[in-house]
Amino acid sequence: MSYIDIFAGCGGLSVGLYNAGLHGLFAIEKNKDAFSTLKYNLIDNKHHFDWPDWLDVKEHDINKILEKNQEQLKALRGHIDLVTGGPPCQGFSLAGKRDTKDIRNKLVKSYIKFIDLVQPEALIFENVHGFTVNFKGKQGCIKKYSSWVIEKLEGLGYKTESRIIDVSEYGVPQKRHRFILIAMKNHNPSDVFTRLEQNRVAFCHEKGIETSTSIRDAISDLEKSHGICQSPDTKSFQAGLYGNAESGYQRLMRNGMENHNGAVDSHRFVNHTDSIVQLHNDLLQNAPRGKRITPKDGIVENLKRRGVTVLDANSQTPTITSIPDELVHYEEPRILTVREHARIQSFPDWYEFKGKYTSGGKRRKMEVPRYTQVGNAVPPLFAEQIGRALMEVLNG
Repeated sequence: MSYIDIFAGCGGLSVGLYNAGLHGLFAIEKNKDAFSTLKYNLIDNKHHFDWPDWLDVKEHDINKILEKNQEQLKALRGHIDLVTGGPPCQGFSLAGKRDTKDIRNKLVKSYIKFIDLVQPEALIFENVHGFTVNFKGKQGCIKKYSSWVIEKLEGLGYKTESRIIDVSEYGVPQKRHRFILIAMKNHNPSDVFTRLEQNRVAFCHEKGIETSTSIRDAISDLEKSHGICQSPDTKSFQAGLYGNAESGYQRLMRNGMENHNGAVDSHRFVNHTDSIVQLHNDLLQNAPRGKRITPKDGIVENLKRRGVTVLDANSQTPTITSIPDELVHYEEPRILTVREHARIQSFPDWYEFKGKYTSGGKRRKMEVPRYTQVGNAVPPLFAEQIGRALMEVLNG
């Protein structure tokens, strides 16, 4: 079964579909670093995509492809089972500044145009919960984007069904609510959600994990106390070593890494100042676990961040975002590493991330460093489950 991944990011959806047994044709991602991560893992190492000759294996702007390659896209009609992806979510997110004028919101129209040209049998559309919420402006409420997308897809002859899904119910150690829309031409999309729910427990049992995974079960083998070494990609930093795998989830994430020695990829610890270490120790001693606090709460002194959560080891994390200093480790006075974020997002440990680690300020809209790549991704463990459910429906 063949698919195309658009707005692919670093490949979260694609690695899940790879594990589900689907085969990719190509992936479209504009950012060089995010595409470098996808290319290294799924193209160079796993040979997962049958890349067409008319498209260079590099990062691409979807609008330029729509402009230059309309005939090649039309020629794919009848040959593509699935198109997956979701336009960048920052302009819709309830966690940020929702902005109707955010240029990234206009990419929804590019998505619809791509579907119209290729006309796959099915599509999976993923976005933040805020995609389903009306925008409020000076002239009153503006129609929510989800309604517009559904209207356009139905106009193209698709039957649609959508849900708000919390991926923590599917083995992912994170409270992450996402808008998932399934559209199909010749099948009932609601059957995909039925299969997804019916298969949930059996899937987790097959993988050797619980349907509800705690943060301790996810990352306790990555604690700094297990050992450190020099970071292989930034010599002025320390990186972490593996401890013993203590849960089914850790064993699943480490599958294929049995003979690995040395630093774990992207498990680079931040060089915190003494004052930040003290702040984190104060938070560990005084802050409620799993609850976001702000400077206004007055729980600790010198908290200058807009909000921070000390993780509850026995629960799931809040939604992983592109801002790493919003979360403090449940036991150690530090923020989490990129690899720990990736574990929480259910990326397997063999999946290596490329590019700089973080960014800030105005560069956030232009750069996609490793923390952002991970935070923007669809959790592969959930993507695998929805891929399996969709294949069951398409195959009858």
